[in-house]
Amino acid sequence: MACQKGCPQAVSPIRSGRRNRRVESAAGGGPTQTVSVDLPSSDTAAVAVSIVVPVRNEAENISPLIAEIAAALDGRWTCEIIYVNDGSTDATAERLAAEMKQRGNLRQIRHAASSGQSAAVRSGVRAARGAIVATLDGDGQNNPAFLPDLIAAIENGGGRVGLAAGQRVGRKDTGFKKIQSRIANGVRNAILRDGTRDTGCGLKAFRREVFLMMPYFDGLHRFLPALVRREGYEIAYVDVMDRPRRSGVSNYGFFDRLWIGIMDLAGVWWLIRRKKPTPVATEVH
Repeated sequence: MACQKGCPQAVSPIRSGRRNRRVESAAGGGPTQTVSVDLPSSDTAAVAVSIVVPVRNEAENISPLIAEIAAALDGRWTCEIIYVNDGSTDATAERLAAEMKQRGNLRQIRHAASSGQSAAVRSGVRAARGAIVATLDGDGQNNPAFLPDLIAAIENGGGRVGLAAGQRVGRKDTGFKKIQSRIANGVRNAILRDGTRDTGCGLKAFRREVFLMMPYFDGLHRFLPALVRREGYEIAYVDVMDRPRRSGVSNYGFFDRLWIGIMDLAGVWWLIRRKKPTPVATEVH
């Protein structure tokens, strides 16, 4: 069933029976945090694609980005848009609540306290109803116009492609941040040999079941190519145009993840080396 105008009609008939579900989300190996998930009354509603957007203090970017997502997906898939409000202290929650009154396919998941981007993405994926999940950052730098190409790469992969990863061209970040990314990507690729030049791009699409196979840790979203390859799946790459942040400042900074990222790199390297072939198992009758 095709959706209309960003898919609100696809799910709006079930909107009246909302209820809350609690989702357990461990952040960075620390204590488990319970987040409130606002779900429609039927978890089995026909949704092909879930769009997950992690945000923290992005009030001014909420409405414009949602409109762009809806326009990009118009008529293509039955879909839902899941915003994960990662402990925002500005008007993000209120802006999302206002948008939810207008869009029946928009959902908000709330973290009581900020737990980081990886935790936010994971909460969104766990709550998603679509077999395919696509992600993008909530600051407006990721253009939703590229979402259809990423989703199509998964659909056309014949079950072999587990991840479609956006690769930014025309980076709009500062020179300092570009240097950081270039060094980090070079070191990561030299150690993990994941064949990916840009793991920091928020534009990704993947099979939900494949993502949930991954061992969870803070920073997981930056190592998805290596971990998806570890599970035997192929990676599709899509060049995407970067653009300037629409409003505000970055909330997930370099120095917040620098030393953790170094430890994570060592951990992912260990996981890849310890991977054993999955045995072919058949039941004998």
